[in-house]
Amino acid sequence: MLKKLPFPILLPSSDNFDCKNAYNPSVVFRKGKFVMLYRGECEDGKTGRIGLAISEDGISFTKFPDPVLESEYPWEAKGVEDPRVVKLGKKYVMTYTGYDGKVARLCLATSKNLLSWKKHGPIFDDFPENYLRPRGWTKSGAILPVKVNGRYIMYFGDSNIWIAYSKDGKTWEYLEKPVLSPGKLLLVEPGPPPLLTKEGIVLFYNSAGKSLVYRVRVAVFDRENPEKVIWKSENPILEPEYPWEKFGHVNNVVFLEGLVESHERTLFYYGAADRYVGLAVWKGSVEMLLQTLGFSKSI
Repeated sequence: MLKKLPFPILLPSSDNFDCKNAYNPSVVFRKGKFVMLYRGECEDGKTGRIGLAISEDGISFTKFPDPVLESEYPWEAKGVEDPRVVKLGKKYVMTYTGYDGKVARLCLATSKNLLSWKKHGPIFDDFPENYLRPRGWTKSGAILPVKVNGRYIMYFGDSNIWIAYSKDGKTWEYLEKPVLSPGKLLLVEPGPPPLLTKEGIVLFYNSAGKSLVYRVRVAVFDRENPEKVIWKSENPILEPEYPWEKFGHVNNVVFLEGLVESHERTLFYYGAADRYVGLAVWKGSVEMLLQTLGFSKSI
């Protein structure tokens, strides 16, 4: 199955904006290099700034000294968190969390070079409360970087998972009914940007039960009807195992946000214990992984 490297590939810095934690990465393969956007925290009360690191091989990363995104507006006064990045046309689009100390809002920014970002504010001005989250809480979103039936789709949320549609990748409309619910778990949340395969739309997602151990699972949605789940993995594909995944800023967390298919392998980048970045490798495509997991269109 997925083979984890037994050590973190990104650590907090000694005295920079990420001196406390460096985790929850999104990774883009651009011009022969792996570009990582990650969440960094220091001892100043902020819940995050977005840093950038670059790698030739996808394993050894060199950090830029300054963050590429940080707090500016009231809705993100306490921090910007958990980037997920895709390329739509000629621009990169980042979804990220803006946190004001009470509500975690799903926000959007765009860039031509991954360094300079233009913010577009919260994606949904208002969103209903539910069993777990207050009104306005949307937190995270993962965009499929190709259109389906003439529209981009995004899976978002961190209690249930909802779906939203957009023609331009900036203005989104959501459906009120969730497309993926936690069932016996406490919560589910999208992982990296989903993939369109011949089998369907593949969404790796993060999950936690009442014990708050975070694990990674996978679901497949229908290609023609992105609101319909056609398969879910029976068991997690990633879970905390190593001490650095079990003990950190928040214990017992593996949180997947980055995925790159490259050179007949698939690289899974995840946050570990809300402190480090870990890497798991699958020697093959995502479609091959689904078959190994026992995929069938039975739901």
